[in-house]
Amino acid sequence: MISIVIPVLNEAETIEDLLQHISENVLAASVSEIVVVDGGSDDNSREIVARFADTSLINVISVNSKKGRAKQMNVGAKVSTGSILYFLHADSFPPNRFDALIISEVEKGNSAGCFRMKFDSNHPILRFSQWFTRFNYKFCRGGDQSLFITRNAFDVLNGYNESYTIYEDCEFINRIYAKYNFAIISDRLTTSARKYEQHGTVKLQYHFTVIHLKKMLGASAETLSQYYQKHIAS
Repeated sequence: MISIVIPVLNEAETIEDLLQHISENVLAASVSEIVVVDGGSDDNSREIVARFADTSLINVISVNSKKGRAKQMNVGAKVSTGSILYFLHADSFPPNRFDALIISEVEKGNSAGCFRMKFDSNHPILRFSQWFTRFNYKFCRGGDQSLFITRNAFDVLNGYNESYTIYEDCEFINRIYAKYNFAIISDRLTTSARKYEQHGTVKLQYHFTVIHLKKMLGASAETLSQYYQKHIAS
């Protein structure tokens, strides 16, 4: 069965829609639980999750964690019970019957994988970027595409590296590619372009590219975080 792990921080605008979307697009029998890991929200994200859990046919667990996606996703994995872990951002909506698609890939011998992705925007740069998600190369991966991985593989790799406050998804995926078969499911997940709209598409894409290049050239987790804080978070 699949455990869905969703890290959140002030996601009141999206989390209920995502939980409803999940409920409508899976078989409840395929999902052990949905674990929503809150990193310190000061909006009403927790209340929304609790209210949804009261009426959900799928077990929804809300847990608290220190801030940081790597920390939050490791906490979610620890409290979950499924043999397959599915890590999903709060603004990414997977395709219909994504549970069956994931299980099928694991049964084929793929220990990890993700979906192709599309943005909820027609900006040409984003359309160009999403086109690359069809290719099975680690350089074409990102957390917005979601990630499924068997619990055994997750444990062998010791989960996410919590020293990464950004780039945690790509760092983990690089380690997965080095050891396990990784599948790209052709069905597409839809993710929000809100960060691009907030910061400017060209500007943000440029900075993300710089971060990728810095990592390829050996930059530390701290260096990547400092660059992000200076150019994107500020």
